[in-house]
Amino acid sequence: MADRKEISGKRSTDTSATSAALTAADVGSYLIRHPDFLVEHPEFVMLLTPPTYRHGDNVVDMQHFMLQRMRDELNRIKTQQKALISTTRSNLSSQQRVHAATLAVIGATSFEQLLQIITIDLSVVLDVDVTMLCIESGSGIAPPMSGIQLLPPGTVDRLLGPGRESMLEDHVRGDPGLFGGGAGLVKSEALLRLSIPKAPPGLLALGSRKPTKFKPGHGTELLNFLSRALALTIAQWLDL
Repeated sequence: MADRKEISGKRSTDTSATSAALTAADVGSYLIRHPDFLVEHPEFVMLLTPPTYRHGDNVVDMQHFMLQRMRDELNRIKTQQKALISTTRSNLSSQQRVHAATLAVIGATSFEQLLQIITIDLSVVLDVDVTMLCIESGSGIAPPMSGIQLLPPGTVDRLLGPGRESMLEDHVRGDPGLFGGGAGLVKSEALLRLSIPKAPPGLLALGSRKPTKFKPGHGTELLNFLSRALALTIAQWLDL
């Protein structure tokens, strides 16, 4: 017990000595040498006790400074929370739309109905303006067929890049070769590779009149899932 008391007493003495050695002048000198300290470490401002409000020459209103920092921090947190809520709602809505589109595709009872679903129903379900099925020539699908755009061989790899599943672009001018007569509406687009078994490459082209509906950097996992489901469904109806 005596040893513990000695150790405890020693720690208390060391702490007191350290506190006594560190004066207000030392703190002030440090802050003068590091004027950005509170800017770089705003968490310490929250720990300070606000001074009483005073007027006079050479008197800095630290209370006002601290309150302003707290308001700014609170506003920053509120902005982040709103952005997080908005993103979460948007992601949930996108997930529900893609699930509904996938169910519509696999529920088609004929190839003709599948084309109608692609060109009409998917536009409504996915909240876009133009949807088009694009297949490189030599696919065995004879033109003209409403809802199908025939592409020169190699177009899919040229647009997406070899092995790439999808591409999102904003602020674009719609390509008539992809979107046909609806190209004039397209201001942003999503191009999704269709890897149809035993058939040339294809694309599901989604176009929107909103310039930022599709943007590079947005997640494409859900859209890639839709394109894979569509490719398998097309293969079944073509008996490939």
